Amino acid sequence: MIGTLMTISWTNLRRDRVAQALTFVLPIVFFSILVSVFGGQSGATPRIRIAVVDEDHSELSRRLIEGLGREAGLRVTTAAGDEAAGALDRRTAEAMVTNGDLPVAVVIPAGLGASFAERGFGGGGPSIQLLADVSDRIAPQMVYGLLQKVTMTAAPDLMMQGGLEQFERHAGALTAEQRAAVDAWLPTLRAGSASSQPAASPMGVAIDVVDVMRARNEQQTVVAFSAAGIGVMFLLFSSVAGAGGALLEEAESGTLERVLSTNVGMPGLLVGKWIFLSLVGCAQLTVMFLWGRLVFDLPLFQHVPGFAIMTASTAAAAAALGLMLATIARTRAQLSGFSTILILTMSALGGSMFPRFLMSETMQRIGLLTFNAWALDGYVKVFWRDAPLWQLWPQVAVLIVLTLVFLAAARQFARKWETA
Repeated sequence: MIGTLMTISWTNLRRDRVAQALTFVLPIVFFSILVSVFGGQSGATPRIRIAVVDEDHSELSRRLIEGLGREAGLRVTTAAGDEAAGALDRRTAEAMVTNGDLPVAVVIPAGLGASFAERGFGGGGPSIQLLADVSDRIAPQMVYGLLQKVTMTAAPDLMMQGGLEQFERHAGALTAEQRAAVDAWLPTLRAGSASSQPAASPMGVAIDVVDVMRARNEQQTVVAFSAAGIGVMFLLFSSVAGAGGALLEEAESGTLERVLSTNVGMPGLLVGKWIFLSLVGCAQLTVMFLWGRLVFDLPLFQHVPGFAIMTASTAAAAAALGLMLATIARTRAQLSGFSTILILTMSALGGSMFPRFLMSETMQRIGLLTFNAWALDGYVKVFWRDAPLWQLWPQVAVLIVLTLVFLAAARQFARKWETA
């Protein structure tokens, strides 16, 4: 008898493709995503996009920029937009960080090369500045460490020359023989800097980290990201459950057939359900963010216009996706299975579970194929970057396009009930 029950269970599992995917495929997908995010890909260091502003235009600044460009973990830009636009200035670079175009900008101040040549191994002189967005806790630290390395390896010959000048000022000039020995050694130091070999001295250039988001409270980005990430993920689940449960239940009970026989028709039915689900989604997200305001001091009331725009477009797209999935499914069990796989995968890749800046560039680009990524980027712009409303247009435009695509697909798949 037990053998017979096991055979029946195996037969049911073998026929149920969705159950097989939930059992075997979904765990592998999540495992692969987590390893890619936290374990790296084949040991490679994720590349960080940075801007470099050269206010010094000295031999030292040129070597520092070349050294940063040789680092495998960095992708360096020194131009504003394109090469024809000219070199970056501090204001443009800071705006790029503030707007979220990149996490860090390096500013090499005027006078650094002259001070470096004069003081050699000594202290003092202007500091290199890292203009950082502290919401990304990884990139500024990595760039800081790599910049320290580059300052040690880029110009050991210039450092030696400055140190010798200091020595001669305080201890007397070198003899001709000593000078000749030093001049013979300097090319070796210069060659060592080109090959990124560490310099012998622990001294380097001072580096200051400047938080360009200083007017914000860092806690805001954590609360806003969590509210948006969790809210969007559960919005998708509730939209699928609401749309799927209603449509499939009506189809099974025969109610759908009677509704279609009226003047409403399938287009009217889908639009009505989409409007209702969108309103429920807006209420769901509003409750989530209100809780963040009451309990975690999220500055919701200072960002009502941006929040309203992002919430309306997000809820509309989620409702349309729920309708599309409901019209694809044949049974509620099938809907529950493949919608769970889809939503959890999109949430992992799109940033609902962990920030996308932890991912590699490739995975970040893949994440843009998901609904979640665009919604979360919009909420981050509103609550962390204080972006004006017009800067939300890329996220809103994508969500509107997704809404139209999902609704058109739902209308197409719903024809099966009209011809049944």
